[in-house]
Amino acid sequence: MFHVALFNPVMPANTGNIIRLCANNGCQLHLIEPLGFDFEEKKLRRAGLDYHDLSKLVRYPDFSTFKEAMGKRAIYAITTKGTARYTEISFQADDVLLFGSETGGLDPEVMEQIAPRHRLRIPMQPNNRSLNLSNAVAIVTYHAWDQQGFAGGA
Repeated sequence: MFHVALFNPVMPANTGNIIRLCANNGCQLHLIEPLGFDFEEKKLRRAGLDYHDLSKLVRYPDFSTFKEAMGKRAIYAITTKGTARYTEISFQADDVLLFGSETGGLDPEVMEQIAPRHRLRIPMQPNNRSLNLSNAVAIVTYHAWDQQGFAGGA
């Protein structure tokens, strides 16, 4: 299944929602520090409900450690600065979908490590800044999973 990576997430409720989402769609969740909250925060636990035990979650101290762990997997950055729509990609089952912080997106140093053709955007109305992080993760992961025929799903 796919890998969802959150770089420097700062809102515990979003991360909790994404934990629940990944438990339901089978994605492996990767959290890249620093985190903008305590991992034991009540909002994180509440949003993730009882799905924390069902999700596959790994934490990394920084982006370079994460990138090394991903090996040769394709990494797609989902960003408002993307050069292609997420719907224009044929995702493979082991691809990585990388999302930036709710407040700052992806750091320029991280973005430089992602090939321009792997920087994807979700279309939105003009003059809007961005979507909610957990909504963006849901949109892209379910599209990618659909391309796999919802393999493993009920």
